Amino acid sequence: MGKDDSEGACKFYVVFLTCFATIGGFLFGYDTGIVSGALLLIGDVFSLTTVWKEAIVSATIGAAAFFALVAGVLTDAFGRKVVVMLASFVFTIGAVVMAVSNDKVVLLVGRLIVGMGIGFASMSVPVYVAEAAPPTIRGALVTLNQLFITIGILVSSVVAGAFSTDKENGWRYMLGLAGIPSIIQFIGFFFLPESPRWLMAKGREEDARKALQKIRETEDVDTEFNQIKESVEDESSQQQGNACATLSLMFKTQPVRRALAIGCLLQFFQQLCGINTVIYYSASILRMAGFPSQQAIWLVCVPNAVNMLCTFIGIYLVEKSGRKLLTLISFVGVIIALIVLAVGFQLSVKHSPDIFMTEPSNDTKCIAFSVCNDCITDSDCGYCFEKGNMSSGSCLPTMEKHTERYANPEFNSSFRCDEANYNMDSPKYTWADNFCPTDYSWMAILGLALFVIGFAPGLGPMPWTINSEIYPTWARSTGTSLATAVNWIANLIVSMTFLSLLEAITTYGTFFLFAGISLIGLITIAAILPETKNKTLEEVQELFMSKEYKSQQHTPGQYATDNMAFEEKGSKL
Repeated sequence: MGKDDSEGACKFYVVFLTCFATIGGFLFGYDTGIVSGALLLIGDVFSLTTVWKEAIVSATIGAAAFFALVAGVLTDAFGRKVVVMLASFVFTIGAVVMAVSNDKVVLLVGRLIVGMGIGFASMSVPVYVAEAAPPTIRGALVTLNQLFITIGILVSSVVAGAFSTDKENGWRYMLGLAGIPSIIQFIGFFFLPESPRWLMAKGREEDARKALQKIRETEDVDTEFNQIKESVEDESSQQQGNACATLSLMFKTQPVRRALAIGCLLQFFQQLCGINTVIYYSASILRMAGFPSQQAIWLVCVPNAVNMLCTFIGIYLVEKSGRKLLTLISFVGVIIALIVLAVGFQLSVKHSPDIFMTEPSNDTKCIAFSVCNDCITDSDCGYCFEKGNMSSGSCLPTMEKHTERYANPEFNSSFRCDEANYNMDSPKYTWADNFCPTDYSWMAILGLALFVIGFAPGLGPMPWTINSEIYPTWARSTGTSLATAVNWIANLIVSMTFLSLLEAITTYGTFFLFAGISLIGLITIAAILPETKNKTLEEVQELFMSKEYKSQQHTPGQYATDNMAFEEKGSKL
């Protein structure tokens, strides 16, 4: 076999290995995305309150945040391969639990289990791929994990649309199907090798050599084997003690402290711009914009498809336009999109249909409302209107809660929008308990599409890319972990408060709030983020040094030895 053939075989096998590993990324995206469509059906079946809806969405994120930290310990102790397999096993268990849930508590437990799998996968998959990939294509292969996440989100929206017609059990199929790819991954990983770097770090040199030979599909791995051995030995000699000692040193070192602040702010603003309202609640947003449930679930495919496609733009532009410019342009795009969403919902409220008709009823509460928006704001009322004729609307009481029948949003308890109407092949009337028909529904689709167009190339990948290169070697793992923790915490804040914000400050007020936070992020990042494109590690570290720090003739290599004396002089970030 010639050299080119050998390299081709090597690349084929490592791409094959990467695709199996990034099934974890696919599951990550699928399980976080599927809740958008499933929530519309689950909320009606189990009569979920706003708090319960937020809990079911947020439980996965909270569990992922915790178990990502646990995965860091497990990958070092037991290996990258083992944790990837553990993630796929946990994904399978979580899918089964959610699919057979008979009440909201069991469903919540299933979401927590899935969060555990996401936490394990988000930590172990990128590490496993990076350590198995050849240096020449490592960046591209690691980026595949982000791409597979967006593919998982897109597939979840298609699956949600396919099962949206089954009002009672469709959500079970949506959530349970995640068990199929996780089983495939679990079985496939029995035949894949462990990370050669991890084996070397554990002193298992012969196993490391065999694993490297299998991944490269050649016996001639001496050069790379020796490079890995030397790198592992160097990293071992540069250890700064335990995590607490490293963290303390980071805060005492001015350039590292500044890099950490920027890295954490990037992750904070990435989440506080509201991206996960699009991922978790896009179907709910579209329904509030005036689309019926089934149509809203299918329309989620639009922003999710745009999200996946625009990820390629970021991959292409990152080395051409630079990290900072791409991030700032992304902020501008996100702000414009949020304003479009806010204005669209504000116009919908301003031009909410009048209630033209009343029907005989013992209810005195619902018939008191004069416009649709006031009617649907009350949880006990809903808007019934003739399809294609908004001037026929009336405000009616919703079906009684907590009975043997579930409260389906497609009909109310009596009158024109009763169950008999709902069961017709072509019902004449539409029942809307949380949306009003409007001429501005198109602005919701446009806003969501513009949001992911703006977000995917810049704010999506750049915080991760920048965090991977702004810390010195001895602080990189700890710095990246802290920034990742900020990302998960901000993610949790958004997912737990979004529905409550809608009720407290209105839908358009919530999007104006996200736009304001994004504007603060744009100004902040523009002021403090240096451009790291085409910089060596030493040059990147120098970018974060203050003039006073430089005047002390500190060099990047001196971080771990002489920063204490300088910090005692009160250097400022």
